[in-house]
Amino acid sequence: MISTLSTIKKFPRTFWIANTIELFERWAWYGFFMLFANYLTGSSDEGGLQFSQVDKGIIMGVGTAILYFLPVITGAIADKFGYRQVLSLAFVIYASAFVLLPHFETFTGVFIMYLYLAVGAALFKPVISATIAKTTTDETSSIGFGIFYMMVNIGAFLGPMLTLIFKSSSTDMIFYISAAMISVNFILLLFYREPDRIKSNEPLIKIIAQIFVNIVTVVKDYKFVLFLVIASGFWTMYLQLFFTLPVFISQWVDTSGMYLYFSENIPFIAENYGHNGIMEAEFITNFDALFIIAFQIIISSIVMRWNALSAMVGGFIVATFGLSLSFFTQDITYLFVALFIFSIGEMASSPKITEYIGRIAPADKKALYMGFSFIPVFLGNIFAGYISGGVYQRLSDKPTLLHKEVMAQGLQIPENLSHNEYFSEVAKQLGMSTERLTDYLWTTYNPSQIWWVVASIGLGAAISLAVYNIVFFGKKQ
Repeated sequence: MISTLSTIKKFPRTFWIANTIELFERWAWYGFFMLFANYLTGSSDEGGLQFSQVDKGIIMGVGTAILYFLPVITGAIADKFGYRQVLSLAFVIYASAFVLLPHFETFTGVFIMYLYLAVGAALFKPVISATIAKTTTDETSSIGFGIFYMMVNIGAFLGPMLTLIFKSSSTDMIFYISAAMISVNFILLLFYREPDRIKSNEPLIKIIAQIFVNIVTVVKDYKFVLFLVIASGFWTMYLQLFFTLPVFISQWVDTSGMYLYFSENIPFIAENYGHNGIMEAEFITNFDALFIIAFQIIISSIVMRWNALSAMVGGFIVATFGLSLSFFTQDITYLFVALFIFSIGEMASSPKITEYIGRIAPADKKALYMGFSFIPVFLGNIFAGYISGGVYQRLSDKPTLLHKEVMAQGLQIPENLSHNEYFSEVAKQLGMSTERLTDYLWTTYNPSQIWWVVASIGLGAAISLAVYNIVFFGKKQ
């Protein structure tokens, strides 16, 4: 602990300003993103858009993937025009996108606005990551990126906790609150001092051309490319926490016992994070961020003594085990244990990915090369969108399975109903309560089988990374 405290004292002021900016950016982002899957697919009588899981997978998968690919370009732009200027532009795009997004309700409109939001995020990400990389050393990088990741999760925790309070009054408030939170960074930007960077006088067109030269150079480094591909497997698994788990909880997990406990003991939580006798799914998934806030420094202090690849292999396995089990049951207590296990693996592995790439990046091209740290997340989002879209819809989506049962029973259900109204009507015609119908669909169609898809992806990435470790580093690792 003494060693950790002495390391923390070595960080410069810019490191802490950048971390605070990151906190509010993540607060704004996760304030809407944690709720986004259920917003897109949820029942219209609760403010949802009732998109299919496939549509949701395309918007969240492709849209977020583009967000994580663009830093390859935006990082170089930041090196050219300056970190402060690019951050200012990013925050303008962020704020305007959050204000405009809830005014679109068609697939095309929402997709386009989400892509616009993604541009703002893509401008932000390489700059803030490069700032952290430039204000840490080999000695302090493990703790430094651990603190950075803890700030990410403080923002990720506070965001949904605030927006969920106002969700019941209007789903539009989800986005307006995020706009307000990102606007705080205009003030923090006044105190931001740009770390040393080599300023280029080259025309922008030449810089863009050089980007593609750099991409070719990176692609030739087959060991680095292979690492990026393997790491994308971890992100494919990890992203189900946002793409799939909130929907799964909302559709299948019985949270009535938790609601009853809070209503009797902590009414504020039941009133603000629950409705109709159940808890909000995002309130539950948000405990992952709470676990990381509580334990990230401890885990980082442990894994700082490990090499990055070994920490990642172990973290991949633990995280996969935890997240896979969260899809295995309707029991909320069991789900909390699974989320805690997942968070331990996430804390051990995720910061190490960024740290590894930050260490190997040339000192004068930090923003550009840190852009490549997002390539695994880019690929992971593409794959995660498919898993949470078409695969989830076939295996586990409640409206899809319900419609399948309606066809099998030959029922006649009125059209133009909300998801909730449709479900209630089917339950009525079958002579069941809605709770009984949920249990019937669970035992008949086994929607929990999505767990083995998640497990296969995560374990495949862990095994591949272990083999990679042995082949390229042998006993040194």
